[in-house]
Amino acid sequence: MLRLPLLASAVCASFWPLWASAEYPAAPPGEVVDTYHGTQVADPYRWLEAVDASNTRRWVEAQQALADRYLAGLPGRRQVEQRLQQILQAPSWDSPATIGQHRYLSYHDGQSPQPVLLQESLDGSQSRVVLDVNALSADGTTALKVWAVSPKGHYLAYGVTQAGEDWTQIRIRRLQDGVELSDSLRYVKFSNIAWTKDEAGFFYSRYPDREGTFDTLSGQAVWYHRVGTPQSADIRVYQDVGKPLWNYWAEVDDSGRWLLLSVREGATDANRLVVRDLGRPQEPALFGPTRVLVADFAYRREPIGVLEDVLYVHSTANAPKGRVRAIDLGMRNARWMTVVPESEDTLERAILAGGSLVTQHLADASARLRQWSPLGEPQGDLTPEGLGAIEGLSGSLERRELFFERSSPVEPRSIWKAELGSGEVSPWRGAAPVLDTALVVTERLQAASKDGTQVPYFLTRLRTAKADKSRPAWLYGYGGFNIPVLPEFRSYTPLWVENGGIFVVANLRGGGEFGEAWHKAGTKLQKQNVFDDFIAVAEDLIARGWSSPEHLAIHGRSNGGLLVGAVTNQRPELFAAAMPGVGVMDMLRFHKFTIGWAWTVDYGSSDNPEEFRALRAFSPYHNVRSGVEYPAVLGYTADHDDRVVPGHSFKYMAALQAADTGAAPKLLRIESQGRHGAGKPMAAKLAEARDLLLFTAHHTGLRWSTGDGSTRWSRLVGMP
Repeated sequence: MLRLPLLASAVCASFWPLWASAEYPAAPPGEVVDTYHGTQVADPYRWLEAVDASNTRRWVEAQQALADRYLAGLPGRRQVEQRLQQILQAPSWDSPATIGQHRYLSYHDGQSPQPVLLQESLDGSQSRVVLDVNALSADGTTALKVWAVSPKGHYLAYGVTQAGEDWTQIRIRRLQDGVELSDSLRYVKFSNIAWTKDEAGFFYSRYPDREGTFDTLSGQAVWYHRVGTPQSADIRVYQDVGKPLWNYWAEVDDSGRWLLLSVREGATDANRLVVRDLGRPQEPALFGPTRVLVADFAYRREPIGVLEDVLYVHSTANAPKGRVRAIDLGMRNARWMTVVPESEDTLERAILAGGSLVTQHLADASARLRQWSPLGEPQGDLTPEGLGAIEGLSGSLERRELFFERSSPVEPRSIWKAELGSGEVSPWRGAAPVLDTALVVTERLQAASKDGTQVPYFLTRLRTAKADKSRPAWLYGYGGFNIPVLPEFRSYTPLWVENGGIFVVANLRGGGEFGEAWHKAGTKLQKQNVFDDFIAVAEDLIARGWSSPEHLAIHGRSNGGLLVGAVTNQRPELFAAAMPGVGVMDMLRFHKFTIGWAWTVDYGSSDNPEEFRALRAFSPYHNVRSGVEYPAVLGYTADHDDRVVPGHSFKYMAALQAADTGAAPKLLRIESQGRHGAGKPMAAKLAEARDLLLFTAHHTGLRWSTGDGSTRWSRLVGMP
């Protein structure tokens, strides 16, 4: 056992009795040493990669007990739980899919562990539950991963996961009477469901068999399943057997004639594009000739849809911020044409609905919706007023309407409807803001990174809050895989802000806020730019007088967990608390587990000498600095995460606990039988948000209001 030093800071003084006798769980270092390109690198905690080994299980249980004791004693637990219940247990919906005379949408009543799937009449007067996954497990950990209603509305094909894992089982239900068919499709991961027009079956992607929990994935192919037949009778439709690491995504256009196949090599937007003419919709030709429209992986060419045999795609070829291009699939020698040209704003996604093309752009990392004719003629702006995030575009070619999901830092996700004929945009379904939006302001600021690059960030605060170096600040970032981080709703933001803190979201290089050049500037040999950007935002907050190192916390998940781990190692004196969640912490071995090999497109690989040197320089696990005062750290993961395997967090936190990093606690919160995060039951979501809030508040000096959690809310509503 490693004895924890006494906590000396004023913030932690109230916990002196607990930590005076606390010990970190024993983690005896092993003697594993790897040689990379002539360089020896020790891996003393390799044994923690075996998550089900008895010694690892004992270590995990001890870590859980230690973190639970600490978190249970933090002040404000009752108030925070009650306020989170008010926020998380409000009803919520997802954008609907319109099939025939019905709409289908996910609905959560705020009380059940998981949402249900509803069927509604077009006018909303009639509604019924067609799938309730809460009935499929006693503990609420069975979640709906993917679903698709057949074109005529006779069948529902749906995929469920257990405890948030990526592995999915697809089943089929007859919608007329709710009868569950015997069909059961296994070995499915990272797949959609694409019905043929005749409703006889659907395309999906699967692996040869289910590998071990953390084994490397390979050999995915596109298959066709016919309703009412065993999986053994499925037909393999498309695969390049010489490319076992290729991934496939199959779609069928609304007419039923065209099978669109996107092929990817790694976790990237860049794709090959293949089409197959299925012939007559009522008798699809599953084995017709394929036509390769795009043979390389140089750019993104994501299918948007087909209108009168014209295929529209979201393309970054010679357009780093994206444009819409089209090609006539009915003409053998047709050429690509530009429909919506590249602009200063980043094209995030697009959809065909009601005979129009609707594009979603990011203007300074805030969402904008624009409507166009099929020829690219502007038809208006569909963006609601205010700063916020938009996702979940949904529509059909038959109806002149569009649905989308919108949120802002203090406004939970709501569903909006746009009338494509009149351009009228209005709320359709959703919860009210959890804070009076008139009391809150989100402003956009910029920080100068180490190389002079201007890094934007969003700062959310009470309108009455002034710059104050003692003000607690929560800084969130991601910076990777071309994924934008937007001013969207997060359950912990309203509590933090209403109690006087500021919440900051950084738009770091590596993300998707400003096009492909911005993304590439934060990848592989340039990954350090991401960390420099995050540090620059932290320093800018301090320079502007909004906070100080004694009151500043950083947080990120997955690739963002890597970000927090790396930055904590590099600048530990800059922060009071750090929360790396489900992070990629061993940058030399990440590609050896599950889908980790796909991340080499962003990170590079230790198999490459030059990339190894770059990875070794920032890998959180390999760069823990002993003899340096670190902030309080709350790492968190799940014991069976099959995306970012838990060994990453286990090894990093073991190294951190073993090193001389000062008095502040270094804790690991481990969720039992959990995965990466998707499909988490309501109770688990609430518990995680609660613990993050309590830990961050305690170590940055934020004090919770007294009372039952509604006291401060009532007082805020009455403020001028």
